[in-house]
Amino acid sequence: MSTDKGVRVWLRRHGAEQIAHPGGNLYAHLCRVSERLAVLGCSSEVQTAGLTHAVYGTDGFDLALLDRADRAVLRDLVGADAEKLVYLYGACDRRRSWRELAKTGQVFDRFVGQVRTPNAAQLRSLMDLSIVNELDVIEHDPAVADRHGTYFRELFASWAPLASEQVIRDAQRVLRP
Repeated sequence: MSTDKGVRVWLRRHGAEQIAHPGGNLYAHLCRVSERLAVLGCSSEVQTAGLTHAVYGTDGFDLALLDRADRAVLRDLVGADAEKLVYLYGACDRRRSWRELAKTGQVFDRFVGQVRTPNAAQLRSLMDLSIVNELDVIEHDPAVADRHGTYFRELFASWAPLASEQVIRDAQRVLRP
């Protein structure tokens, strides 16, 4: 069984199909994010992180499929690099991190209450995953774009020098005023 298929089976077993999310359920959202990251040319690790990005819960979706104390379970399933990105994504306190992320390169870890400074590759991956996640939510819940479109346009523009060019182009297409 390929890693992707194994991850999808694991997500179903852990109830991702039963959790409501814009566009249907959490499982469908996770699959769409991973598939979009693939179309946009992101690495297999980022795609896999996209498929599991909400496993520990997120600042915007506080329901976890796996306790953070069990990180080894996800690491064994997706690999160390993808798991580190999933943790960083879930840990990111958006209010305290996102606006200045491109300037500081720092993420406030809401799980442990400390600042993390990912390397340039990790920062790009975090930005790409964050952007693609929000684009999927916006496309499946137009009210999000109505309420937060200007914020996301400005935020993603500030991330443009560090995020992947193809991801930024996709954000500009989706968030066109």
